[in-house]
Amino acid sequence: MAHFTVIGLGRFGITASLELIHLGHTVTGIDSSEKLAEHYADELTHTVICDATDERALKELNLTQSDGVLVAIGEDMQASLLTTLHLKNIGVKQLWVKANNKAHHSILAKLGVSRIVHPEEEMGVRVAQALNYPMVNDYISIGHGYYVVEIKLIDDLDNITLRKLLGDKIHAVETLLVKRAHELYSKPHEAFKVRAGDSLLLCGTRAVLKSLAPRLV
Repeated sequence: MAHFTVIGLGRFGITASLELIHLGHTVTGIDSSEKLAEHYADELTHTVICDATDERALKELNLTQSDGVLVAIGEDMQASLLTTLHLKNIGVKQLWVKANNKAHHSILAKLGVSRIVHPEEEMGVRVAQALNYPMVNDYISIGHGYYVVEIKLIDDLDNITLRKLLGDKIHAVETLLVKRAHELYSKPHEAFKVRAGDSLLLCGTRAVLKSLAPRLV
């Protein structure tokens, strides 16, 4: 269990906070709005009413002891940047900041923030990917052009080997896992027979995974 601090309890901030709570962590929520802080007092571990643009006020909260701090301030870019600068000054290491636009992102990068979040853009990309590749349940980029995708097999893809399913891409894609009901098969052999409804975890480049799409629908 870890402890996190979320600054800004708008829609994005509270969603992140509640999910961290659900995952078993503790969360301190900070907002300048007394109404918001009081509203979520029973759902978060702690809530604090604080003007995060005041560096002295932030110092009193001992935020360097948090395992991570998320600046989730909404449209007020100036408040977000001032808060971020103060957090850097007081020594917060694990710092995540929500960026509202490209200019915001650029300034955050100049401040040395390595974890810059674009929730609307990232969700937009995910929705577009889901529309374009309906067989993909989820995906994650692991860098250098490689992705891990979760694919659920349709009824037509039943009782066939991985070699037949993946064809000439069998050596260009790594089959990490097959999930069948409550059973897991780790790194199955190419002769392994998949069944309709199986979930496959595949790893490969975007181009290779994209070329597989017509076989999976």
